[in-house]
Amino acid sequence: MNKITSRTAALALTLLCLAYSVSGFAQGARTYPDKPVRIIVGYSPGGLPDTIARVVAQRLGEVWKQQVIVDNRPGANGLVGAEAVARSAPDGYTLLVTDNSTHAIHPFLYAKMPFDPNKELIPVSMTAKAPLYLAVHNSLPAGTMQEMIALVKANPGKYSYGSSGIGSTHQLAMESLKATLGLDIVHVPYKGTGQSVPALVGGQVQMAFSGYTSLAAHVKDGRIKLLGITSPTRSPTAPNVPAIAEMIPGYDFAPTFGFFSPAGLPRDIVSKIGSDVADAIKSADVAARFANLDIIAIGGTGEEFAVALKADAERYSKAVKMSGAKAE
Repeated sequence: MNKITSRTAALALTLLCLAYSVSGFAQGARTYPDKPVRIIVGYSPGGLPDTIARVVAQRLGEVWKQQVIVDNRPGANGLVGAEAVARSAPDGYTLLVTDNSTHAIHPFLYAKMPFDPNKELIPVSMTAKAPLYLAVHNSLPAGTMQEMIALVKANPGKYSYGSSGIGSTHQLAMESLKATLGLDIVHVPYKGTGQSVPALVGGQVQMAFSGYTSLAAHVKDGRIKLLGITSPTRSPTAPNVPAIAEMIPGYDFAPTFGFFSPAGLPRDIVSKIGSDVADAIKSADVAARFANLDIIAIGGTGEEFAVALKADAERYSKAVKMSGAKAE
């Protein structure tokens, strides 16, 4: 009888602990966040991931009534920041905003990854997409894509392009263009668009891909020209700039951006963060700010982000192979 009583008591205690745990998770979602939240961006200030993180962070801070801090940790095309989040405590107070390179480029670029993004990071919300523009220095005697192509073919190896690093979307977009059209353009890798765009403006390189926000002021003052855009269609922000897909069907190197959390974060908190981020993206003020910056607001779920990342990985892996890019 004592053994039965003991087993019954143990079972009751187990059920009680389980109920308390479930209740605790639910309570966690209801009270989250109750302290400042840190958003890590694996790129330098001023680029698209940083811009998106700061716009959304401001809105989340208003909704959550907590400080939301953007922490830039550039390095290895966003990999340094991503690893920092993967190694952080899964409590919802350290999040990652990045482009699709963590899942769609890095696994094919690095012979050995320091962590497994598909297992150690959870897609929380698909936030936005933003096209990249092919910009050329004003001294380049080409005002259209066709003229640029003819000029490069007549002068193989004479011209160079800057990128934000080996294996970056900027490099892959250009290498895909080069391979498809048979162009010989020298690659000069920099540490982010904070370096590659000034190099373009200063004439150290003749071409570069970058987001509209990094280029707009230099276009206005006549230092650079925009010849093409990496999204499948033209942008309302610059409708006279043709989509490269008009020349190369299927060409699409417009990065996807989103929020991630470390693996192990309770699902109810993941859902709350994802829902709050999506609501922030769809709010009138954030949507308007994104539109002014030529950023396409999405506000999708983590599940939708996971599907998009898988599709991106299939496309970008081919571009990595085509470029021959390798990173240590």
